[in-house]
Amino acid sequence: MYYKMMLEDKVRVPPNRLGEKLEKVILEVLQEQLEGSIDKELGIFIAVTKVEDVGEGEIVPGDGGVYYDVKFEGLVLRLALQEVIEGLVVETTSFGAFVSLGPIDAMLHVSQISDEYINFDEKNARLICQDSKRFIGVGDTVRVRVVTLSLNEREPRDSKIGLTMRQAGLGTTLWLEEEIEKEKEKAAGGAAAPKEKAEKPKSKRKDHAASE
Repeated sequence: MYYKMMLEDKVRVPPNRLGEKLEKVILEVLQEQLEGSIDKELGIFIAVTKVEDVGEGEIVPGDGGVYYDVKFEGLVLRLALQEVIEGLVVETTSFGAFVSLGPIDAMLHVSQISDEYINFDEKNARLICQDSKRFIGVGDTVRVRVVTLSLNEREPRDSKIGLTMRQAGLGTTLWLEEEIEKEKEKAAGGAAAPKEKAEKPKSKRKDHAASE
């Protein structure tokens, strides 16, 4: 899940940037240092959005930079096992699809896409279900569930996040729209058809009259 958080940190402004607008420099330094990094307590830093407050600067002997206590607003992603999340397919291979969750990619293995056999269409960068012909391609938005999670703070790129789509309510945007349409058709077809009006029994009096 995504969280907007108010955080505090000490930021070093390098000497070559001391003549620039302070808040702008601090925002850029924070973005460079934090965006894409991982903190196991806070989560995965997606963006530093705003500097709220800057304290007085401190000079450290032997260091030409100036240190400031800063309050800032950041957007982080905290993942949990079995969490459902949406992402963007950024690459497809013969063994699965890489799904971007912001600053970090996760793996959707072919075995976790569908119960069907999956073919890889390298020319069109698509993974295609053999029977239904449903496919996943670069640029598709997918709703997935987190099934494996191993975050590496020191080397975020070495983090391992495994995803699945083999459950109800998961899939590409197109797949989910198709499922909704099927449910609507099923509901409409299952509605009770109007009963035909039963014929009224003929009057016995009229039958006798006719026989006479």
